[in-house]
Amino acid sequence: MEANRDEPVTPAGRLFLQAHFNQIINCAIGFKEPLNIEAIKTDISNCLMVKHPRFCSLLVLDDHGREYWRRTQINLDDHIIIHHKNPGFDSDSNSVEKIEEKINSLLADFAVSSPLSTDKPLWELHLISELKCVILRIHHSLGDGISLMSMFLASCKRLDGNNEVGFTEKNRENRGDAKKVRKRGLLDILKIFWWTILSVIGFFGKCLWDSDTKTAVSGGDGVELWPRTAATAKFSLKDMKAVKGAIPNATINDVLFGIISSGFSKYLDIRSSHALQEGLKITGIAMVNLRKQPGLQEMSKLMEDNSRARWGNQFGMILLPIYCHTKDPDPLNYVKRAKVMIDRKKQSLEAHFSYNIGNLAMSLLGPKYASILNHRILCNTTFTISNMVGPQEELMFADNPITYIRPTSSSLPHAITMHMVSYAGMANMQILVAKEIVPDPRFLAKCFEDGLLEMKNAVIL
Repeated sequence: MEANRDEPVTPAGRLFLQAHFNQIINCAIGFKEPLNIEAIKTDISNCLMVKHPRFCSLLVLDDHGREYWRRTQINLDDHIIIHHKNPGFDSDSNSVEKIEEKINSLLADFAVSSPLSTDKPLWELHLISELKCVILRIHHSLGDGISLMSMFLASCKRLDGNNEVGFTEKNRENRGDAKKVRKRGLLDILKIFWWTILSVIGFFGKCLWDSDTKTAVSGGDGVELWPRTAATAKFSLKDMKAVKGAIPNATINDVLFGIISSGFSKYLDIRSSHALQEGLKITGIAMVNLRKQPGLQEMSKLMEDNSRARWGNQFGMILLPIYCHTKDPDPLNYVKRAKVMIDRKKQSLEAHFSYNIGNLAMSLLGPKYASILNHRILCNTTFTISNMVGPQEELMFADNPITYIRPTSSSLPHAITMHMVSYAGMANMQILVAKEIVPDPRFLAKCFEDGLLEMKNAVIL
């Protein structure tokens, strides 16, 4: 294709390509049956992914070093990588825990030591038959979690034979939120203005001078290069909904951040070298989808030029203060405090501000300095988290039932990054840690799981 037909990389995409912020999404997808390599190749060759412009375009630079997408013909054999069976490892005779540990080890290795080659479009599919697992690796410049998950689900079928993959429960909740927005009065507008101003001040503070108190889980500049290890925290959506129902007007996100507060409180109380300060604040960064039509989307809608649900990286960041409490006898108070904080975030334009200020920084300062500013925010906070609703029904790909979906990403200056996706009644949170700072991620995962268990028991009692 001629150079003048090349498509410029978006500002967010350029940011993800910078050395300080280079991000690859690594998503493990588990299957019930052994992998049928030929069936997977056939389904991949016929799916929307290989037809989407981003997945069949090379990253090229012009004479001024600016990034562009250039269409090319893809060779599937360059993108589908088959991992041959290791001698002595038998998935049928090894425990679920050992298989999970092996998969997490692969994800941790991918997070720090396996860049994607620019000689081909920036994605790979690793087939690991012995673990009944595939790992989909996609550069974040191609799109965000909503875009990429929507594309993957468009290639799946429901186990019950229904061709439509539904997200009706999430969409109803979001439509209800949209109606509330339209009913806002003067007081609500003033609240939006007030909480947005405070959020803007908080962002500039984290960028310039305000750093979290150092704890046993703090990262910092250069930590993104440290070796990683990973663990998985598993939550029942039924249990999360039970906790949600016990607190008026609470949401699943309120419960999730209550779990995180509880889990960090437990972990720091045990792992800190001195007594944990009651009410200690640590700050997380969360990703928020900014599409006008929230939730996972049909690929036909995402690929339409006039669609409200656009392809790409359409998300902003918000700062999430987490307060550690070890002397609170009621575990539901973690959720109540999280709800107050998240309600304030919902009344602000913090996510939209961070998205637009990022684009402005890219335009005025260029990608190098914009990535440095983002790097500083990461160095001054403690953890990253993303949460995405997935399908509630069981799916299959290449006629093989899917058992879990567990995404993670390249390392960041944070010592802890967490990515949660719900699927078929369960929510798996993939925890990636710098192992020299957090040597026991499985224990950290158990702290989170115990937090939900205590909340559920409090509801029952």
